[in-house]
Amino acid sequence: MTVVCKPVVMLPEFVVTQEQTQELGRRLYAGHPHLEQILSMVRNTGVQKRYLIRPVDECIEHTGFTHRNQLFEEHAKNYLPDLVSQALQQSGLQAEDISLVTLVSCTGFMMPSLTAWLINHMGMRPDTKQLPIAQLGCAAGAAALNGAADYCDLRPQSNALVVAVEFCSLCYQPSDTDIGSLISNGLFGDALAAAVLRGDNRGQGLLLHDRTSHLIRGTESWISYEVRETGFHFRLNKGVATVIRKSMPTISNFIARQGQSLASLDQYAVHTGGPRILDSLHTHGGVSPYALRLSRESLEDHGNIASASVFATLARIADSSPSQGDRTLVAGFGPGITMELAYGTWCADGAGAPRADDGKGGEPYGVRQVLR
Repeated sequence: MTVVCKPVVMLPEFVVTQEQTQELGRRLYAGHPHLEQILSMVRNTGVQKRYLIRPVDECIEHTGFTHRNQLFEEHAKNYLPDLVSQALQQSGLQAEDISLVTLVSCTGFMMPSLTAWLINHMGMRPDTKQLPIAQLGCAAGAAALNGAADYCDLRPQSNALVVAVEFCSLCYQPSDTDIGSLISNGLFGDALAAAVLRGDNRGQGLLLHDRTSHLIRGTESWISYEVRETGFHFRLNKGVATVIRKSMPTISNFIARQGQSLASLDQYAVHTGGPRILDSLHTHGGVSPYALRLSRESLEDHGNIASASVFATLARIADSSPSQGDRTLVAGFGPGITMELAYGTWCADGAGAPRADDGKGGEPYGVRQVLR
């Protein structure tokens, strides 16, 4: 089995608070017929602050899709060397030990992919395999972990690097004034994340026992991009909230396959697309608010950071000193509507022995913020 070593998360230096978001909304959309309702819904997300790669006044200016994509490449290449070096350090491996590089993003496009740049720039072997993922949205983080684990399980001496680069601020569209778009503008933030997966069953981290994907039929247009000359226009159907609630049996059945119940697990690393995902796990899945606290804190501290979200919560769990054998669900949700699920146990040395007690692990700690 494969071990996911502790992820590293980088948050850019510019911050926009909830108070600033409210002020910005009143300034930019004065006269919008649903403004007060929208601002109330943004407050109710619980997001206290978000991190941006540029000052907020620059983010709200649309300088064209070409310029925004140039910014994506420039900032990604600025952050990635330090990010990957720290992820390698967490795993105890060197760049030449990596067999597969997977990079996920839904906020910029490059060809060749940044995977090729990383292999060259970080000194990885020329036979390192590449797997860029561009169209799974927020679910891509969990999907990339699952795919890399499949690769490592088939090649037990191999190791994989998974990287998420999400600069959601580059997708802001001033002309989109529908309720879903304006709520999203107050929810998404920028971040990068990386984690190494070891196929040799060694190292500290999350030992993955099982994983699955699930596509909810008839919902492929509910979370989407409309691609125009101005770039990506995010579209969100209000029915998404009900789909998440109805997906609880699928999640419960996956956990039952592990001989566990959903509510009895010790840790939950859930993509924090918004509070309703966590609320559904509590009200319809029976998961306690305490068990979901780290996922909720992740949402509060930097908003929805798309595919990087599951990495951020896994990093928080690792910082909270989980006990040997703590049972953990990893869950990502995205376009399709797609669910990516994984089940694992925390281990200090790759052994992953189940815990004999029902303790809840250590006290929560905040995700380490690496600012530039």
